[in-house]
Amino acid sequence: MWAAGTGLGKKFGMGFSRWPGMRVGVALMAGWLASANASGETITLSLEQAMQRALETDPRITERQHLVGSAQALSQEVQGNKDWKFDANTFLAISPGVEGSPFQGGGCAPGNCTLRSDKYELQKNGLSPWFNLQLTLIKPLYTFGKVENYAAAAQSNVQVKEHDVRIQRAATILDVKRAYYGYLAAQDGRRFLEDVRTRIAKAIGVAQKWLDDGESDIRQADIFALQAGHSLISRYISQAEGMQKIALEGLKVLSGLKAADELQLADKTLSPVALPGGGLPELQQQALVQRPEIFQVEAGLKARHALVEARRADALPNLYAGVAGVLSYSPNRERLDNPYIYDPFNESGLTPMIGLKWDWQRGVQRAKVAQEQAELNALIAKSALAQQGIPFQVAEQYYQVQSEHAALQDLSEGSRHARRWMVGRYADFEAGLETADRVISAFQGYVLTQTDYIKTLYEYNMRVAQLQNVTGTEP
Repeated sequence: MWAAGTGLGKKFGMGFSRWPGMRVGVALMAGWLASANASGETITLSLEQAMQRALETDPRITERQHLVGSAQALSQEVQGNKDWKFDANTFLAISPGVEGSPFQGGGCAPGNCTLRSDKYELQKNGLSPWFNLQLTLIKPLYTFGKVENYAAAAQSNVQVKEHDVRIQRAATILDVKRAYYGYLAAQDGRRFLEDVRTRIAKAIGVAQKWLDDGESDIRQADIFALQAGHSLISRYISQAEGMQKIALEGLKVLSGLKAADELQLADKTLSPVALPGGGLPELQQQALVQRPEIFQVEAGLKARHALVEARRADALPNLYAGVAGVLSYSPNRERLDNPYIYDPFNESGLTPMIGLKWDWQRGVQRAKVAQEQAELNALIAKSALAQQGIPFQVAEQYYQVQSEHAALQDLSEGSRHARRWMVGRYADFEAGLETADRVISAFQGYVLTQTDYIKTLYEYNMRVAQLQNVTGTEP
């Protein structure tokens, strides 16, 4: 009768299953559990304090901050291509030994001028250690836009990563509010259910006494109905307690507390937050100016434009200046000082130089330009989608907030009336002026109305938080 008559089980269960709605990452939970054996302390946090702690300790934010550092290092690497480049190679090897002149017999007389042919007669000539050093010192003078465009793309990438930090900060704030409001909602639900259960237990005692004494027209079926309601209420009290624990543990993780710490919330009950000011057009314009995604799209477009130009510049040469030198020495080889003959085993030289260097692959370079142009066109389309999608997201959350706020006002009034109905019927029942089935109906109406009120209050607060998120309001 209790559950079947009004669909209480379905309605009541649905309300509790959605209150906290929190899930924390496995990595966060694993790191938090590692501190489970540490000594703890009692900490009381308001919502603002919990959010501040989360912003300071959330490793997901730290991860994105490190990615910003990585992007900055990449930008510095690109800029470094304008600096001097030093390239050196040195080795120790062996070379064939040699003595004497280049001619057989030691000289070149008329009619008898034969070049030596004992190059590979190692037993005769022996071996020599060979010391060799080759070096170049290059300074790019002009790259036809390569370094400048790649540097611009790298700097735009830094901006994208910086706004990733903002996005994660906003997501962390939502997680904290979901946990904080969820705990208070589950706590409020548990408290009112415990009050209802106490009243039902008293009603069962009164009804059982009347049945035993035969003082009323109470029936055994009425007692069974009250007992069924008592059991159902107990079930949802247990569920609410579980939701409280989940929300509180999640809030401890997000706040960077140790597992052994005892967390208490400064707020004792869930209250509605203020209705955000401003009309829909104003909020939509605010989102188009403040959302980190807007900044990311702008930075991405700059990066893609720069990459297209950089890929085109890859087909052009690099103008450079520098110094090149070589030092080669084999002590067991006689030095050949003929200026027309290059001796790689005994040589030294240093010269300034200026030159042009090409890395030219026509087909590959054209394909890379086409690829970057396609990526740019895709990002332009995404930018157009963002200009349409972001105002819709704001409108969606705005109307949700307005509807939840109106529903909250109605349910607040209805909840007060339902409680008066329940208390009045219960008092009449204790005085013997009311029947059991009418008391049961009053209990059902109160539970359903109050459950909807708490659920709607939680959802209203979260809708306001999500509206702040989609408009880019900084926490």
